[in-house]
Amino acid sequence: MSEELRELYQEVILDHNKSPRNYRAIDDANCRATGKNPLCGDSVVVYAKVEDGIIQDISFQGLGCAISKSSASLMTTELKGKTIDEAHDIFNTFHDMVTGDPSVEADADQLGKMVVFAGVREYPARVKCASLAWHTIEAALRDQKDPVSTE
Repeated sequence: MSEELRELYQEVILDHNKSPRNYRAIDDANCRATGKNPLCGDSVVVYAKVEDGIIQDISFQGLGCAISKSSASLMTTELKGKTIDEAHDIFNTFHDMVTGDPSVEADADQLGKMVVFAGVREYPARVKCASLAWHTIEAALRDQKDPVSTE
């Protein structure tokens, strides 16, 4: 990871941890799921209001480390207004980026600011922190009732 990307990574993580976007419950959400990372104690609830296959509103609440919280914050800003199919595609691209081969460039066109999480793959223990909210929204969009676990 370049030094420039490393600095951006730290800046974005700190900003979204300090001032998370969409940190609230959605009272009339029609998609909801809970996720937990038992190893570090991160927990998240993701809410979405989906109408005609489009994510009209999305939010989260929970406790977790800076990576977990900032990933959830960025995820909600990125997925708002997307179709369910687009959300699944973005999830897959994000997941491939944080778990994949470091020599493969992240798709900045599809991931936007979330490309800063490419550095997480250098720290395998943090991949679960970065992907917790993503697995949780996937469960919510699939109407999965069981809590999501990173284990």
